[in-house]
Amino acid sequence: MNTKTSRWAKLLALCLAASIVSGCALPRSGPGKKEIFSGSVLEDGDAFVVSVNDRVTRATSVTPILGFSSDFLKAGLVGSDTIRPGDTLGLTVWENVDDGLLADQGQVATRLEEVQVDGSGFIFVPYAGRIKASGNTPERLRQIITEKLDAQTPDPQVLVTRLAGDGASVSVVGGVAEQGVFAIERPTRTLSAMIARAGGLTIPNEIAQINVVRGGAKSKVWFDDLYADPRLDIALRGGDKILIQEDTRAFSVLGATGTQNRVRFETQTLSAIEAIAQVGGLNSNLADPTGVFIFRNEPEAIARAVLGRNDLVGDQRLVYVLDLTEPTGMFEARDFAIRDDDTLYVTEAPFVQWQKTLSAITGTLNPLANYSTLAR
Repeated sequence: MNTKTSRWAKLLALCLAASIVSGCALPRSGPGKKEIFSGSVLEDGDAFVVSVNDRVTRATSVTPILGFSSDFLKAGLVGSDTIRPGDTLGLTVWENVDDGLLADQGQVATRLEEVQVDGSGFIFVPYAGRIKASGNTPERLRQIITEKLDAQTPDPQVLVTRLAGDGASVSVVGGVAEQGVFAIERPTRTLSAMIARAGGLTIPNEIAQINVVRGGAKSKVWFDDLYADPRLDIALRGGDKILIQEDTRAFSVLGATGTQNRVRFETQTLSAIEAIAQVGGLNSNLADPTGVFIFRNEPEAIARAVLGRNDLVGDQRLVYVLDLTEPTGMFEARDFAIRDDDTLYVTEAPFVQWQKTLSAITGTLNPLANYSTLAR
């Protein structure tokens, strides 16, 4: 009777073990290599699976290029006393005749106090008409008024002063020590000088982006590029909005790595090997170094270059494969660029599944062995 019970127990254990393995009931971190390759277009799937080599690395090496448009670059320096809409000006006109256009009888000077610059930037001066004041310095406006009056009164002399008004100013917000509205003064007429006026950055330089909004135009640059290329240190204009913020690009990491998370970029460019290092490297107890995958929706132009095909239309799903055990595998991973919204996935080594299978079988046999002991 005991022999029969033992035989039945072993048979039942083998059946349960086979059921576990055949039903793929073992826990794991994600799909295996074979399952990913089965999703290839060659296997009637919907993604192109591509092994990374030098040609693929060159075709996919696309990094974001930031820079100011020509309108920003061509803008010249403005004076710290530039007139703006809303300013209040004082005008004094001297005429070289006894009976002048503007002066009272017996007077040679005429004072026009509190001349308001309207919302469109204009002022009105008798006999000179409507004149554009905003954007000019008091000195330039003096020359314009003098030219207008010179045709009607001999050798007029004009003085223009700003009586009230804040002049040109910009707002600086984001990752700086002191946020606020700052006047454009002679030492702070350029972008870098204004950032210094705001106390400098409080975020890492490597991932700091400077956004400038001027009217309806927007442009941004990397902070490091601002000092590497003097042309990017643009002249400021009144009303500019300056926002300093961290780079928002990120990639997701899953599978047999040191962590599974969405990870922000820490540098302007990021290679696959740097991305793996950034998340703690491969899990030495689980990872398969021949199964490092990058999932990405690739733009049409790049997909055509990678696959050597001209019949592709629209974005394409591509899965790039890195084998770190190949002689050039580490070099390929070092040169392959990670991009925004990429998914980095590392498969588990085959022996890990065998270990889980054996553990499942051993765990299945133990309760049956107990049942056999009780039966005896």
